[in-house]
Amino acid sequence: MNKPLRRIAIFCGLLVLTLLLRDNWLQYVKADSLKDDPKNRRVTIARYATPRGDIIVGGNPITGSSGSSKTGLNDLKYKRTYKNGPMWAPVTGYASQAFGATQLESLEDGILTGNDDRLFFRKTLDMITGKEQQGGNVVTTLNASAQKAAYEGLKRQGGKGAVVALEPSTGKILALASYPSYDPSSFAGNSNDDAAAWKKLQKKYNPNDPMLNRALRETYPPGSTFKVVTAAAALENGKYTSADENTDSPLPWTMPGTTTQLKNEGNIPCKNAPMRVALQYSCNTVFGKIGSDLGNDKMLEEAKKFGFDAEQFTPVRATASVFSDDMNQSQTALSSIGQYNTAATPLQMAMVASAVANDGKLMKPYMVDSLQSPNLDPVATTEPEELSRPLSPENAQILQDMMQTVVEKGTGTRAQIDGAKVGGKTGTAQHGVENSENPYAWFISYAKVADGSSPVAVAVVIEDDAANRDDISGGGLAAPIAKDVMKAVIDSKK
Repeated sequence: MNKPLRRIAIFCGLLVLTLLLRDNWLQYVKADSLKDDPKNRRVTIARYATPRGDIIVGGNPITGSSGSSKTGLNDLKYKRTYKNGPMWAPVTGYASQAFGATQLESLEDGILTGNDDRLFFRKTLDMITGKEQQGGNVVTTLNASAQKAAYEGLKRQGGKGAVVALEPSTGKILALASYPSYDPSSFAGNSNDDAAAWKKLQKKYNPNDPMLNRALRETYPPGSTFKVVTAAAALENGKYTSADENTDSPLPWTMPGTTTQLKNEGNIPCKNAPMRVALQYSCNTVFGKIGSDLGNDKMLEEAKKFGFDAEQFTPVRATASVFSDDMNQSQTALSSIGQYNTAATPLQMAMVASAVANDGKLMKPYMVDSLQSPNLDPVATTEPEELSRPLSPENAQILQDMMQTVVEKGTGTRAQIDGAKVGGKTGTAQHGVENSENPYAWFISYAKVADGSSPVAVAVVIEDDAANRDDISGGGLAAPIAKDVMKAVIDSKK
């Protein structure tokens, strides 16, 4: 071979080698990044080329799919629809052709579109038979009656708020409501109308921030509901061993290192009060001093056992609740009554009530019971998982007895349910600089039925800027909603 031909052959060989290297680079090294590139419309087109599978509650779908409008980008064939969208949005999230997906719609997108690797056999079979690809289903743990009671209770109250209900023995989420809410159907497509609906929901244009999932993503000072954690810390550390022994709680009580007296709400019997009486009347001095005496380290250890200072994944992520480290005695005292830096999501406070109701065992909260293939075969099932043990069974039963006193003759009487034993704790948490804004109203509770089991634990928080300040209390605003949710769960099991 002469020299010019040899050079051409070498050059062509190098070109072929370069193409092979480039092809392998694109197909193997860059495959995932190209697939996830937002400019790659093939993924979006494939996602909406067939009807999505459904999100299921109580055997019934709360989602659907319809043929997309031909306005806008018409290469997307189907768009998502929702039944009672605002009620279920904190559970489902949204799937929008224009704005992507969140929460279960995003986390379980592979199952819902039918593209999950676990559906490979089904996809292959459909390809061979020429059948249109179908999405699988996400079966939730939610209780439709409890969710309706939670959402309608918040809506009736007005303002803003959230409700979380758990099954204490398993950690199943039975209700997850946030108000105000939004309808994911209103922007599920990609038309100008969808864009306008989306814009109206953004916090910049809507200060009520309806797309905020207040049940999982908002933290509030928990106020006196946190006294349940402080009581647990007192029992677990042996500071007090029963509900009815007198505490070392002088009145007035000046916080260590300060000249500031910790105040109680009104003229209530808090001097050296037993923890049962202190929880019944919600004595700040008793629980503030308990926290101060135990110290930051012991209080932090107990709070962490209940789930504080850690994100929760349900599988939707929940913001970490906060109990601070490196606090002095007076700061620890304030934190131990749910003020200072202490902040909690409604999910977190439902976890506190749930652990007490479940004899001291805290189960990991979850909302997906199982995943199904398009032909309803199980793909995956969630098994209950123990998260921690904040209380011994003996101490949990002492605390249950204390919380039942709160509902029988304390600040939580509006949560009483015929035929059930209800334990609870109210809270009215300061809000704004020097408590300048309307406080938050809290109620946490659980119900026990005739066989001794506890089918439900609930947390409710209400933030109502328009309410008369003197009318705001956990027992007045939040407890009736908690009662309705608990009753809905109990009735659904009959």
